[in-house]
Amino acid sequence: MFEHRKQPLLSRRQFLIRQLIYLFIAIAIIFGSLVMGMLGYHFLEGLAWIDALVNAAMLLGGMGPVNELHTTGGKLFASFYALYSGIVFLVSVGVILAPLYHRFLHHFHLEMEES
Repeated sequence: MFEHRKQPLLSRRQFLIRQLIYLFIAIAIIFGSLVMGMLGYHFLEGLAWIDALVNAAMLLGGMGPVNELHTTGGKLFASFYALYSGIVFLVSVGVILAPLYHRFLHHFHLEMEES
């Protein structure tokens, strides 16, 4: 996945390609989470698809639900989805920053070996 500490630093082009791949992975995680939220709001709370999308996007973005929830299942889903959304945010940031963090540490390690 990442180069070993004895391998040279990736070229800028290869690094940017890697960064784009990890960005797409983070986008896929967010999109999958959005779909999961839409399904939960639609089937457990009975919201229309567009309302389910708005509620899922607002919770995933950290803003909170838009529509009032009426069912116990919908309220339970929203509470667990809110907790899940906070974790997804942290994971997505970690996935996006992992190649940059690795490159920095790899570069720092190579400098230490040279001196």
